[in-house]
Amino acid sequence: MPPNPPPEKTPDGHFVVINGRRWRATDPDVPDEVAARLRRHLMAGRRGVRDAKDGEAERAARGRVQAAKVALGERGIPWWEQSGEERRRRWEEGLGRLDADYSE
Repeated sequence: MPPNPPPEKTPDGHFVVINGRRWRATDPDVPDEVAARLRRHLMAGRRGVRDAKDGEAERAARGRVQAAKVALGERGIPWWEQSGEERRRRWEEGLGRLDADYSE
């Protein structure tokens, strides 16, 4: 099966368009290896939401999703409004917290 092509982006690159809906794009300055680690946390959090047996487990999993999406620049202060230093600090601190809280 051939890989899916990347999603369409808005002309400014700030959003991707999927099925006609705009979603904030990942910060393009996040290094590939860091982005891959953050996506692993994101997907683990999504699986946790799906598999949660109670409200507490679901809240914890949703917190993991939120933290990963903020670190990727997909939520929180728009990455295009942050300085390079603020962006780097966002993904470094976010990944550090996720790694500390969810060692796998």
